[in-house]
Formats: sequence, C-alpha cells, structure tokens
Amino acid sequence: MRGKRFLVISYDIVDDRRRLKVAKTLLDFGAQRVQRSVFECYITPANQEKLHQRLQRLIDAEEDSVRFYRLCDECLTTVECMGIAEPIEEPGLLII
Repeated sequence: MRGKRFLVISYDIVDDRRRLKVAKTLLDFGAQRVQRSVFECYITPANQEKLHQRLQRLIDAEEDSVRFYRLCDECLTTVECMGIAEPIEEPGLLII
C-alpha cells in the first residue's frame, strides 16, 4: 500500500448540516461511502492527521461521534462483503 493505511470511518452526527459537512470532508480526502454513515479509504499518516484536524473543527464533541478503525494488511484480506457490497480499491494519485 506504499505508506498508506486502510481506514474504516463511521460517524453518528446529530445535526444534518454538520453531517453533510463531515461526509463532504471524507469524500475530499478520497474516502468512499460504503454505507450511509460508513466510509472506507486508503490514506497516508500525514493526510489522516489533516483529516482528524478538519473533522475535529466540524463536529460537536458533546453530541457527535466519529470512529476510525485501522485495518492492517493481513486483516484487510479477511474483510467479507455480502449483498451488493464490494471492496474498495486503492486509488491512484490523489492530491489533497
């Protein structure tokens, strides 16, 4: 994965406006929506830190919840998909 890590990001955002801003921010960082409030992405450690900072400014720490699950290369091979779910592919060049 050339220095990138695989993250699963989920959130529970109370306010519609904040929820849309969080979703847009995740998309800006190359995350792909896999469920309504679950995203997956390949991201460098530096960009993950930038993402954390941006999200921290968007959420209300008293009401909202954002979770980051990092999957190692070995764990990533054990991900199972059912139904119409498909695994995401590592993107090519992504400039943020």
